[in-house]
This record gives sequence, C-alpha cells and structure tokens, in this order.
Amino acid sequence: MSSDFEAYEQDFGTITAELTNKIGRIPKLSGEEKTQLVLNVDKQLEEVRELLEQMDLEVREIPIQSRAMYNSRLKSYKQEIEKLEKDFKRSRIAYSDEVRNELLGDEASTSESQRAHLLDNTEKLERSSRRLEAGYQIAVETEQVGQEILSNLNSDREKIQRARERLRETDANLGKSSRILTGMLRRIIQNRALVFILGAIILLTIILAIYFNLRGH
Repeated sequence: MSSDFEAYEQDFGTITAELTNKIGRIPKLSGEEKTQLVLNVDKQLEEVRELLEQMDLEVREIPIQSRAMYNSRLKSYKQEIEKLEKDFKRSRIAYSDEVRNELLGDEASTSESQRAHLLDNTEKLERSSRRLEAGYQIAVETEQVGQEILSNLNSDREKIQRARERLRETDANLGKSSRILTGMLRRIIQNRALVFILGAIILLTIILAIYFNLRGH
C-alpha cells in the first residue's frame, strides 16, 4: 500500500510543479490567452483534488504503526493545495507590472509593489503557521502511537504475569500430587511387608505344629 501512496506522491509533485508555474504566468497574460490558461489550471486543480482523495484512501489501508507519518505527509499536501488555490484566486484578478502599466499607467507601479510586498509577508506568516501546525500534529500523533504501544505492552505484561501465576499453581499441584503418590507407594510397600511377615509367621506356626505333632507320636 505504501508503494501506491508514493506513486501518488510523485504524480502530485509533478502536477503541483506545473500548477505553480502556470499560476505564476497568469498575471502576465490578458484576454483569451489568460482565459484559456485559467481554465487549464482549474482543470488541473480538480485532478489534484481527486489525487488527494486516492491518497487518503491509501492511508486508511496502511497499518496503524506507520499511519501517523503518512497522515502528516497527506496533511501537508492538502495545505499546499489550499495555498495554490489561494494563489490561483489572486492571480485571476492580478496583473503583472507590464500589463498594469499598459492599462493604468506608471502611477499604479508603486502601490502594486507595496501590495506585492504585503502579500509576500502574509504568505510567509501563513507558511510558518502551517509548519507549526504540522509539527504540533506530528507530535500529537506520535504521542497517540506511543500511548497505544504502552497500552499493548501493559496488556502483554498482564498476560505474562497471569501465565506465571498459572505455572506456579501447576507446579504446586504437581508437588502435591507427587507427595500423595509417594505416600501411597510407601503404604503399598508397608502393606506388602506386613503381608510377607504375616505369611512367614503362619508358615512357621504350621511347621512347628507339624513338628510337635510328629514328636508326640
């Protein structure tokens, strides 16, 4: 499953690189040429959204031990698409310096430069915020995985302890059974010895009786 995800990642990288280039070209165009490029970018954005849905499905099939890492990567890709969509919206109404000068003249150059600088600073703040959020999400997911592992370890330890207790009980029962068998064997030996002694006494009595009887005659 991870190999399919990585293949989707390669497609995602290729498409987003093309989108970044095309979105950067939109403000420099005008008329029909700009309209066609906007339609083309809109279509590719739809394709990349479908690609993200496929990647999301693949992540759900990945084992839970590795899922946190892929979730983090998928989230960063979604944030990248959100940024591209924002850039796309701005580019549709923006003009390059050359096009703006043609339409409005040189007076718009200064305000446009200030606006571009402000947008650049805003994007930097957004990127920093997204990185912080992604780092926090990774930390939370890592903590969740750690808690799951600790829970599994505690469960395994309890199972081992119960198995040890059963083993000690079995040993105790075996020891008790061994003592019982030893006692029974000892009584059997004692009974056999007693029977042997009684038999010897009876035999000796018979022999003595026969002897005294013959001597009397």
